[in-house]
Amino acid sequence: MEKKTLTVVSVNISEEKGTIKKPAPFICLNEAGVEGDAHAGPWHRQVSLLAEESIKRFGKELGRVPGPGEFAENITTRGLELKDILPLDRIVTENAGLEITQIGKKCHGSGCNIYNETGNCVMPKEGVFARVIKGGRLKSGDMMEYIPRPYRFLVITLSDRASSGQYEDKSGPAIIRFLAGHFEPLKRGVYTDTVIMADDRVRLHDLLDESCRGQYDFIITTGGTGVGVRDICPDTVKPMLDKEIPGIMEMIRMKYGSGKPNALLSRGVAGLMGSAFIYTLPGSVKAVNEYMTEIVKTMDHLLYMYHGIDAH
Repeated sequence: MEKKTLTVVSVNISEEKGTIKKPAPFICLNEAGVEGDAHAGPWHRQVSLLAEESIKRFGKELGRVPGPGEFAENITTRGLELKDILPLDRIVTENAGLEITQIGKKCHGSGCNIYNETGNCVMPKEGVFARVIKGGRLKSGDMMEYIPRPYRFLVITLSDRASSGQYEDKSGPAIIRFLAGHFEPLKRGVYTDTVIMADDRVRLHDLLDESCRGQYDFIITTGGTGVGVRDICPDTVKPMLDKEIPGIMEMIRMKYGSGKPNALLSRGVAGLMGSAFIYTLPGSVKAVNEYMTEIVKTMDHLLYMYHGIDAH
């Protein structure tokens, strides 16, 4: 992937909220945000950023060129459309690092000088907010590297026949296609590992125990959710959960089971295991597509909550 960089045009501070920020020779980032800035604190919007590209576009509507900090941004940048990046992406230098937590914000309306002047403002739409992950000094002219954050998936197919080569695995590839189709338009990268294995309780337990310790964000299994003797997936997974999330599976069973009662027989579970969210899906392609249609709707919100980002 091509390395993307941006330049710090200005660093800006205000001691009171609701006022424009003034350019400073440098800023010091610490665990609370920008030292001496009114918006610093133990929350997810410690540091605000706005791209010069956004400022220039809005300047045409404003009829003048706004100065750095006039939109109350701590860091004014050039070289990258910040409005297009995503929460959990990172912007770093050798000395400091930021993790993106929010794109845009609620407009303050008449409490904003720019809004009073034009009836509009660029910050609520294209401003970016971040928290400090590495403290350090930042100044005008510094170069920063943009590091996108892909979602990391492990897809496990549980099937005695598929693992022995008697049957082609179709549900695992269906999950991968679904993930790509959902996240690609959202510009979110997806990294996926796959495993095909027999319906083996001990091996599944060991694989999950190893895989839920930071290597993956999401683990999705397919197969082994029925009531057969070899259907051991939910029975293995449920005792390993730190926090069960029953609502998603209950809703899926009711939604599809209302027209097809056999869908009610799946025993799939979902929850948080270590640092990974896990979902256990049935083994058919049709069921995979039905389950994934609902599951992907909650993935962003779950991951943001886990990482302490208030996306409500």
